[in-house]
Amino acid sequence: MNTTPTTPKSKSTQRAFWLAMALIVILIGWWVLATPRQAPEPAGAAATAPLPAGSEVAVFAGGCFWCTEADFDKVPGVLATTSGYTGGKTAKPTYAEVSSHTTGHAEAVQVIFDPSQVSYRQLVDYFWRTIDPTVKDRQFCDIGTPYRTVIFATSAEQLQTAQASLAELEKTKPFPEPIVTQLRMADDFYPAEAEHQNYHQVNPKRYDFYRAGCGRDARLVQLWGALAKP
Repeated sequence: MNTTPTTPKSKSTQRAFWLAMALIVILIGWWVLATPRQAPEPAGAAATAPLPAGSEVAVFAGGCFWCTEADFDKVPGVLATTSGYTGGKTAKPTYAEVSSHTTGHAEAVQVIFDPSQVSYRQLVDYFWRTIDPTVKDRQFCDIGTPYRTVIFATSAEQLQTAQASLAELEKTKPFPEPIVTQLRMADDFYPAEAEHQNYHQVNPKRYDFYRAGCGRDARLVQLWGALAKP
């Protein structure tokens, strides 16, 4: 044990030390409060990141965007996927607004792909087999216009490709019901809130429970047989 008595000089030194520390804390706090902060990007703000060189963009609405995003993440040549909203009249909509069925938007996924690895036609052909194209304004357990199926072409060439794919499918489909999926030119795409991005990876148990409970894969097999892409 240190029995050296505290001298007046050492007390003065300690007091000066703590005063200096208090001043530093006050200065740091003032600096944090005074420094301008960048406002957080609002939900639905348009993506501004540049595309990888040589890549292209496709947009698909296939019901719940958690599932559509998960399906396209499996495709070799797909570089990135983003869940979002498109096809409606409201700028920068929120999930709550889209879910209210008042904005006209559909849940959709923006797909960035490398055309040297996978063609747009291959993506369209793949998309058909991940959805039920025989029902209007519904996919599996989700009902309403936000869950309609749409191929949003980002160019006239893409639209022609999608139309050719649809024409071929009408001849070869393994089910008798008519196809009601829409083909149209793309509108502004608004990324969804952060909690909806990569949901199948961030919340795998909840995602698997939702997908199975909705009967998505069971219906795909019933509809497409061995051609299903669950």
